[in-house]
Amino acid sequence: MTTFSPFRAALNLLAGAGLLFSASCTAPRAIVSTGKVTPRGEFRVGGNMAFNVPTETLGKTGTALLDAAKAAANKDTIRYNQSIENIQVAALAYVLDPVRPTSDVYVRYGVIDRLDVGYKYGFGSHVFDAMYQFLGPTGTVENPGTRQPGATYGSIGLQFATQRAKLPSIPFLDNVTDFLNFRASRQDILIPLVFSKSLGVEEEIGAISYGVVYAHSFFKYGFQPQNLYNGVGSSLLPSLPTAKQNFSSFGAFFNAKLGYKYAYFIPALSVYYQNYGEYQLLNNRTAKLSGLTFIPSLGLQFRIPGARR
Repeated sequence: MTTFSPFRAALNLLAGAGLLFSASCTAPRAIVSTGKVTPRGEFRVGGNMAFNVPTETLGKTGTALLDAAKAAANKDTIRYNQSIENIQVAALAYVLDPVRPTSDVYVRYGVIDRLDVGYKYGFGSHVFDAMYQFLGPTGTVENPGTRQPGATYGSIGLQFATQRAKLPSIPFLDNVTDFLNFRASRQDILIPLVFSKSLGVEEEIGAISYGVVYAHSFFKYGFQPQNLYNGVGSSLLPSLPTAKQNFSSFGAFFNAKLGYKYAYFIPALSVYYQNYGEYQLLNNRTAKLSGLTFIPSLGLQFRIPGARR
């Protein structure tokens, strides 16, 4: 059967492009859903490329800090000072919300009318979710629930993501991993509320979507340096093997689904505010983090119709 051979070729290209950002290790937060869930028996598959731009992380890194981390990594004995404290804060900020491109590929399936489920792989994170449609018709392009274009849809979802957060192998962050022995892991729950306006009948040529989203993150981390000493004495600083924190994020988003019947481009913008909370550092210090995150993205989605009902 060759009906979807162009579709398969496009998917292969999409997966290959996604590998360019395989170190992203960030749970996907770009919202590309419409208010209409995947109709019963249909599949939707696709992928997204996004750029994560957090204001707090940008504010906690800089050339002076990079130089300090590099210098510390080359010493056998390191004295605790303000630079070491700032390096810890920068590492935490980067893992909580990195400045970098991200990507994901996904598949969704319509289980029953008004309910679909999905799996998304974010190249370092695994995401499972479900969406329930509470507003609008449940037809398909081939079998419309309404013949009128421009229907309004609404849905609400629940997404769970898990990942082993880590600093990528790039200068400065490599140095932090080496001399502070920094480790972290996290789980994220995300609840999007999505409304959309159909373009054509049953989103035949796409949709305009918008909404709000609530997220909650559970974070574990630790610092276990081997050669970090008290700044005024000669004693090794005790490590911080495991600390925990959780925080909420509040967001809004807009996306446009543009195409025809089987293939669509999805440009989107999601914006989040989060108070990351207070974090324990070495030497009985603490740090508070908060800020905005902007996530522009571009996606490609394919629709696979089910058997006629």
